Amino acid sequence: MELVRVVQDSEVIKVLADPVRREILRYLSVEPLTESQLAQRLVLKKSSVAHHLRVLREYGLIKIGKTRVGKYGIQEKFYEPTAVLFIEDWGRIPHDYRRYFLNRYLERVRGMLGVLKLLAERKGKELKVDVELVSKLAHEVAEEMTRVGEEFEGREVSGDREELITSIYAEAFRRVIFSGRWKELQSIFAYL
Repeated sequence: MELVRVVQDSEVIKVLADPVRREILRYLSVEPLTESQLAQRLVLKKSSVAHHLRVLREYGLIKIGKTRVGKYGIQEKFYEPTAVLFIEDWGRIPHDYRRYFLNRYLERVRGMLGVLKLLAERKGKELKVDVELVSKLAHEVAEEMTRVGEEFEGREVSGDREELITSIYAEAFRRVIFSGRWKELQSIFAYL
């Protein structure tokens, strides 16, 4: 299984815009699961999960990892993702789909800025956060995620998915902060 795949095909990006499919990929990145197990965890009907699995499989985002004969002689298919993490190429996301992805970046940037704000306060400094700062930073981090993700492509799986995501976001955030456009945020690191 690939560690990271940067998705550049706009049709595959549209498939990833669906929150249920992203949640299925998140569950499968932890362990292979059957359609029934996913339906139970997602609190969805099996028919709904079957539809999403079919779409994810059709676009090469998941595969059947193994099969086994289960209870009552029914063959169970265990699905797994073809990569631990899928990162959509920000420049290739159709504009009418960007809103589906931007919220995730906004929330993660808010979390990172929250930590920086706490660190600044511990050093007697103030970090002012406003809508414009969060929005610009989220867009820049989204663009940088593509470049950082490409550096992780082709690597083998090791460690936890959350560690991987955190490391990639941290590197993207670091590159954006130290790009020269964010002097106020850079200055906070000087106090650490």
